[in-house]
Amino acid sequence: MSPVVKNLLILNLLFFVAQFALPGIMKNLELYPVVSEEFKPWQLATHFFMHSTHGLMHIFFNMFALIMFGTQLERVWGPKKFLTYYLATALGAAFLHLLVGYLRIQNLESSLSPAELNQILTEGFEYLRNSKNYVDPIMGQLNLNLFLLYNTPMIGASGAVFGLLAAYGYLFPNTELYLMFIPVPIKAKYFVMGYAAIELFSGISNNPNDNVAHFAHLGGALVGIIMVIIWQRQKNQFY
Repeated sequence: MSPVVKNLLILNLLFFVAQFALPGIMKNLELYPVVSEEFKPWQLATHFFMHSTHGLMHIFFNMFALIMFGTQLERVWGPKKFLTYYLATALGAAFLHLLVGYLRIQNLESSLSPAELNQILTEGFEYLRNSKNYVDPIMGQLNLNLFLLYNTPMIGASGAVFGLLAAYGYLFPNTELYLMFIPVPIKAKYFVMGYAAIELFSGISNNPNDNVAHFAHLGGALVGIIMVIIWQRQKNQFY
């Protein structure tokens, strides 16, 4: 395992354990929407070390991908360049996620009166559960969506990991990957493009029951592919 990847792995595991030991403090490190009272600037630099405590799958797959793809990229770029790339894609993921969330909030707010908006923000779930003043069930769902957009934080290294996938697919396009649930090998470039297409479709679909930050994944991939193209502009070396 390369040195930066190893240190990132250790940091993620330490943060994961700390979420159980210090839940009140660690909650401040999740990334809240910019319009939320819970938003703090430092969350941009801490949220991608946080992972869901409702099971191990979230952190397991992120760390597995970090080791699998990050180690190869760090060996190609070196530690400093790799760390720069990782942090840039994590921030790119956060910014696109925040931007899309802000636009969605603005869109939902435009359909509400100031009184309705104030009631949602002040009374929250209690008001939505009662729904006494809402005859139209669609209107009630809009309010629930808005409240969730205001108060749901984002956590996880998935945006940065998707940036690693984008770089790996660009630099190692014909490397065959053997993936769970897929009985045949698939070239890295096709895997990354297919995965990105699924994320884009899921993000646009905006299913209220979907708790995955799809645009964060796409933000990490977008920043990552731009950086790789710039870095490779004077090179024609692929692997």
